[in-house]
Amino acid sequence: MFDKAKMVAQALKLKKAIESEVITYEENGISIKVSGDQKIKDLVIDGAVNKNLVEVINKALKKSQEAAARKMKDMGVGLDGLF
Repeated sequence: MFDKAKMVAQALKLKKAIESEVITYEENGISIKVSGDQKIKDLVIDGAVNKNLVEVINKALKKSQEAAARKMKDMGVGLDGLF
């Protein structure tokens, strides 16, 4: 029982560490910031911030992650909704 609690605590610590990482990439007038948990934090195209595009991309990524999680669950792999 304590081993599982320890594993959950470690997984949550890892999750927070991953979420706090932010990568910025710039090319051809486009700047994008992505967190370690694969969420778009900021998107600037030719100096204009596009929050609508960020929202749509993040929704699409979430759906993709949910589909991957379902597939992993079907295969018997998963972390019980931690990610």
